[in-house]
Amino acid sequence: MGHCCSKDVSAAVNNDGITPGNHFKPPASPLPAGRSSETPLSTDINSFAASPFQSPLPAGVPPSPSPAGTPGRKFRWPLPPPSPAKPIMAIMRRRGQTKPPKEMPIPEDAEGGEGERQLDKSFGYAKNFPVKFELGKEVGRGHFGHTCWAKGKKGELKGQSVAVKIISKAKMTTAISIEDVRREVKIMKALSGHEHMIKFHDAFEDANNVYIVMELCEGGELLDRILSRGGRYTEEDAKSIIVQILSVVAFCHLQGVVHRDLKPENFLFTTRNEDAPMKIIDFGLSDFIWPDQRLNDIVGSAYYVAPEVLHRSYSVEADMWSIGVITYILLCGSRPFWARTESGIFRSVLRADPNFDDSPWPEVSPEAKDFVKRLLNKDHRKRMTAAQALTHPWLRDENRRVPLDIFIYKLIKSYVRATPFKRAALKALSKAIPESDLFYIKAQFNLLEPKDGFLSLNNFKTALMRHATDAMKESRVLDIFNMVRFIYLSGRSLC
Repeated sequence: MGHCCSKDVSAAVNNDGITPGNHFKPPASPLPAGRSSETPLSTDINSFAASPFQSPLPAGVPPSPSPAGTPGRKFRWPLPPPSPAKPIMAIMRRRGQTKPPKEMPIPEDAEGGEGERQLDKSFGYAKNFPVKFELGKEVGRGHFGHTCWAKGKKGELKGQSVAVKIISKAKMTTAISIEDVRREVKIMKALSGHEHMIKFHDAFEDANNVYIVMELCEGGELLDRILSRGGRYTEEDAKSIIVQILSVVAFCHLQGVVHRDLKPENFLFTTRNEDAPMKIIDFGLSDFIWPDQRLNDIVGSAYYVAPEVLHRSYSVEADMWSIGVITYILLCGSRPFWARTESGIFRSVLRADPNFDDSPWPEVSPEAKDFVKRLLNKDHRKRMTAAQALTHPWLRDENRRVPLDIFIYKLIKSYVRATPFKRAALKALSKAIPESDLFYIKAQFNLLEPKDGFLSLNNFKTALMRHATDAMKESRVLDIFNMVRFIYLSGRSLC
């Protein structure tokens, strides 16, 4: 269990116009000598045996090995074999196409003069972690950190098992990497509380590490469940998984947070029970996104990256593409875009279309296929939002509450800024809206709590504030309401 962390790699452009870059995650390296592929990392995660290695970590926690020594997991994939997943920079270096990095590390011990700049690695978190928690064995690992089992010794969590993500300060070599950790904690703290969001407890630090204490999920990854089922889910079981993913992603997007690394490894089951709920983890690559903002840094995991990410202009729609990839895998057991190299994967994402002809797709329902196709649309403007996907005929449930969609606010902003002619055209076109889309529109209209069938600015503001968190303030989601307010007087009818 744990949150994986990214590795910064400078962007480069290859001959195919593909732009792999900054934050693609390196793969697990070969197993260390003396460890077979079947040997688990730990036979007892609750053991507190002291480490024989010199380490700045508390007793019982081994030091983070170098990337070359990071143990990997060997699976018998029912899917095509995984990519070698070497860092993108290595591919570019072989082709002689590397470019200088845009952001140079800030030297900590440089021999400097007056202009020498030191990195401030103080986060302001509590420094009494060893007093409150006792660490056990490692249960997960990423590039910048690893996750351990722990037990509370004092306070509200006394006697409770928790997960602790440990991030080494020695690996925070740039101001940006420090800000990434600060933002990860801020996002987890703000979003904690949703039923499918990993629960954040607290953050600590000492001279060597940052410790993020969170809920312990002991049911394993979604990836493991897929493999245990032979590589695919039935449609009914896949629906249950996708509804949970869409629910928490819709919540993140409403708060102005884009995850940017959605994949089966980043969803954990709370227990080993078949019907156990899932929790989303790993916000190390996540970011706040302002209304109408387009991000341009290339981050994520190769098989799940959206085309617009490779084009360096994307928003929350990139998460929806990743959900489309996950759904495709759940339903058929193979990846929609595959190649043996990263450049081949990116070329496939940009140019190829998913295969819906081979088995088992002929047996899959038309609604399920339409659902996947609408998420894997290369035009991000035509992709469904998370709230829209929850109202798609494949997943529609009259008894399930539809989450508020920030997309509605963007549509209202576009409408109030339109010319009278365009408004008249939109009104005429509204009469041709398909019945399937009306379900979503009616659900969003009711969430705004209209009075006598009409909406005012107060309705929009009240609905948004009902879901407000610190993340929403950070991402300036309320700015979209203020934009509308400047055009329409408060209280004037919008419908």
